Amino acid sequence: MPCYAIEDVIPVVHPSAYVHPSAVLIGDVVVGPGCYVGPCASLRGDFGRIVLHEGANVQDSCVMHGFPGHDTVVESNGHIGHGAVLHSCIVRRDAMVGMNAVVMDDAEIGERSIVAACAFVPAGMIVPPRTLVAGMPAKVRRELQVEEIAWKLEGTRTYQDLTRRCLQSLREVAPLSEPERHRPPLRAPAVEPLIALRRKGSPDRC
Repeated sequence: MPCYAIEDVIPVVHPSAYVHPSAVLIGDVVVGPGCYVGPCASLRGDFGRIVLHEGANVQDSCVMHGFPGHDTVVESNGHIGHGAVLHSCIVRRDAMVGMNAVVMDDAEIGERSIVAACAFVPAGMIVPPRTLVAGMPAKVRRELQVEEIAWKLEGTRTYQDLTRRCLQSLREVAPLSEPERHRPPLRAPAVEPLIALRRKGSPDRC
């Protein structure tokens, strides 16, 4: 992976974590046990510290950065969707930031909360635990249902499983010219999108 020291501060990656070879880590970055960092993610610890606690995932094309003296932290089981931007903020344990959302300086996403896709969480906003926030700027919409919290945890466990799968088998290869006759299926665990809850008769979701 592209991994750079700055002023002799070297990124730290736990042996049980997986960081994709195209992700970039710079300076004061700490990636904890069982974490997943996806393709083209940028974790820039050249001003403030970047920290991923155990079991967190930061998916494709995410950006984590912060001001000097301000940490940017994703706590245990934090789940950061594709293309999200985190800047000098804290995502508490078991919380989720949806795809292409932005979380600004000194904001705090409470435990087991969900930031909807494409939301803009303004600087200094404190999101209460177990709530859904959405919009530009983001506003608290409602308390999360038990099944939504369970769905989020299932998705995070799927990424923790992906970490193990990548450590065991992901490798760079040349592409085939056509599919094999008996192309093997992936052994990924089953997980449904959140909209499946609505289709099963639950009230409106994020």
